[in-house]
Amino acid sequence: QVQVVESGGGLVQAGESLRLTCTVSGLTFANVAMGWFRQAPGKEREGVSCINWSGRTTYYADSVKGRFTISRDNVKNTLYLEMNSLKPEDTAMYYCAAGIASSTLYAGRCDAGTAYWGKGTLVTISS
Repeated sequence: QVQVVESGGGLVQAGESLRLTCTVSGLTFANVAMGWFRQAPGKEREGVSCINWSGRTTYYADSVKGRFTISRDNVKNTLYLEMNSLKPEDTAMYYCAAGIASSTLYAGRCDAGTAYWGKGTLVTISS
C-alpha cells in the first residue's frame, strides 16, 4: 500500500520561509517522478514544482520561480520543497504527488497523471 505523507506547513509572515517534507512508502521512490501541487480556496489545483527520479529535471510554476526549490533524497524516500520569500498568494493546501507523469515533466509541464496523493499540509502566509 502506497503512503504519501506531507509535513512542514504552518502560519508564517510574508517574506519568511518554510520547508515542506514528503515521505513515501510502498513504492520504489527512486524510480518515480514527484511533484508538489497546491490548491487555494476557490481555485483549481496547480502544479507548483515537479522533479524527475534523479533530480536532474525540474519544473517550477512561474509564480514560484526563484523562490521555491524542490529536491529529493532517494535514500530517505523523501521529497522536499524549500519555500523562501513567501507571499500571501502562496497560501494554500500543499499536496505531494508520487509517481507523476514523467513524459509531461520532460516536455516542460507538471501533471499529476495517476499519481498517489498525500492528504496535504496547510500553508498560510499573513501579510
